[in-house]
Amino acid sequence: MTEPALPIEGLPSDAAGEDAPSHPLRPALEAVLIVADQPLDAVTLASAVGHPVEDVVATLQTLAEEYAEQQRGFDLRHVAGGWRYYTREELAPVVERFVLDGQQARLTQAALETLAVVAYKQPVSRARVSAIRGVSVDGVMRTLLARGLVEEAGQDATTGANLYRTTSYFLERIGVTSLDDLPELAPYLPDMADLDEVDERLAEPTTAEPTTDEPTGGTP
Repeated sequence: MTEPALPIEGLPSDAAGEDAPSHPLRPALEAVLIVADQPLDAVTLASAVGHPVEDVVATLQTLAEEYAEQQRGFDLRHVAGGWRYYTREELAPVVERFVLDGQQARLTQAALETLAVVAYKQPVSRARVSAIRGVSVDGVMRTLLARGLVEEAGQDATTGANLYRTTSYFLERIGVTSLDDLPELAPYLPDMADLDEVDERLAEPTTAEPTTDEPTGGTP
């Protein structure tokens, strides 16, 4: 009687089956690594690409050496127990300039409207900003947070929702010294009391805060 084949050490049994890997190892590793947002260990990578761990480790080391020899714009490094792509240190000024230029790009209309609501109604939750604008603002808020125009300001004592406010960088960018210098716009926005029902409804267990991004054409 023929005994069943044992799985390759370090791999799930289904990754070491009789079928040969469907994709070449090298490009498969590159494809996975380029979308990874954290270092991936050899076992995880081997499971993803369907190749033995020892082959994966050898190929990763070869790739890292080749990238260094060819002076690519990126390195493949083994850090924190895993492998990940990093931009080359000597190219840091180029990357920094690109990132800073992106921070200075103009905000979309949706982002400007959301920023105005936060400025005049702060501290305010995403739910209330969404209620005022009539659409989900999750994607826009992420942009405003990333640009340093908005920051977290604790949690609502009643609903537990995160609250947001504008930053000192926001004041600097619009050229005022305090929120008191903002032009009169608050009277045109709904009163907070009118939005209490929205917060209560969103706080119920069966109801979740919207997570979808702006409709097409409305994201920053």
